Amino acid sequence: MALSPSPYAPAGAKPPLKTPFLPSLRRHTRISMSAPRRRLAVSPSVSLLLAGAGHREAVLSAARAALSNCLSETHLDLSVPGLQAKARGKVRDVYEGKGYMVLVTTDRQSAFDRVLASIPFKGQVLNETSMWWFKNTEHIVPNAVVCSPDKNVTIAKKCSVFQVEFVVRGFVTGSTDTSLWTVYNNGIRSYCGNILPDGMKKNQKLSANILTPTTKATDHDVPVSPDEIVKMGLMTKDEYLDVSRKALSLFAYGQQVSLSHGLLLVDTKYEFGKDKDGNIMLIDEVHTPDSSRYWIANSYEERFNSGLEPENMDKEFLRLWFKDHCNPYEDEVLPDAPEGLVCELAWRYISLYETITDSKFEIPVSKESIHDRISKNVSVVLESL
Repeated sequence: MALSPSPYAPAGAKPPLKTPFLPSLRRHTRISMSAPRRRLAVSPSVSLLLAGAGHREAVLSAARAALSNCLSETHLDLSVPGLQAKARGKVRDVYEGKGYMVLVTTDRQSAFDRVLASIPFKGQVLNETSMWWFKNTEHIVPNAVVCSPDKNVTIAKKCSVFQVEFVVRGFVTGSTDTSLWTVYNNGIRSYCGNILPDGMKKNQKLSANILTPTTKATDHDVPVSPDEIVKMGLMTKDEYLDVSRKALSLFAYGQQVSLSHGLLLVDTKYEFGKDKDGNIMLIDEVHTPDSSRYWIANSYEERFNSGLEPENMDKEFLRLWFKDHCNPYEDEVLPDAPEGLVCELAWRYISLYETITDSKFEIPVSKESIHDRISKNVSVVLESL
């Protein structure tokens, strides 16, 4: 049984790799090194990281001024009548009320399975990025979104969540323990049911996008093959087939949209669930710089051929700083992220949002506590639902 080609892939793109399923692990995906690689159709232009110097400085200045007003913790169960705390993730705080889920995106910055810092405006930009992608991917898969009553908040339908994260990758890259480059560089050639060829280099484009799912865990996500997912009872075979098609289609569409704006969508993760009627829904977040890796397209090939790291628009540079200054997996206490890096990350997140959506990010001008603002806005909307 094989996945059908994505109907949303860019013209001329290869169909997604076939993924193995039960009953045998002997059916593996094979990635061909001899297959011709499609050149990126990107016209030369100024790097997005260097464009708009005046706007960049304005955002950096606003970020520095907002360092003391980040949303690091929420307690909406104490400030919104009828709301109950459900879960605290690395970035999102989840509440339940009136039969709906209230997801608050904080400014917490996570990597290496721990919180590293708080980034000004991060919660807002992530929530608004997801809302844009949710709206623009409804033709591929329905989502659980009901409304967004606040810049940091999404109210969603209650869903039974699949305990699997669908990680889709288009390149061999990364710096964490579960990244494709880390496992590949350690000699692993069979990963999550995908057979990888010898001779690949860091940041090299795969001949086709692949799925490398993980189980959802509180402390550390665990890579898993499609067969293992079914054997563990995390999903049925039909559910996995359906969600896999949707994940690959979402990624192909995301790549197409991103490339049209001068960006490469390198990898991402999706989460899915079922609503009360049994319909599969896209949940959590979509194509944010937290859940995804983005590179500047017009400089990728030259930098790759020169052995340089791609210009990135996500949190990878912050990950690399921590890896250079500590052991982020084992050190009990980590160094504070430099203020300059924190503000730079705020700028990159905002710049990515503006580039993808062709809109201007509205930086909050009020000195009002973000928590107080959220509490008022959520209370008003929940009363009307």
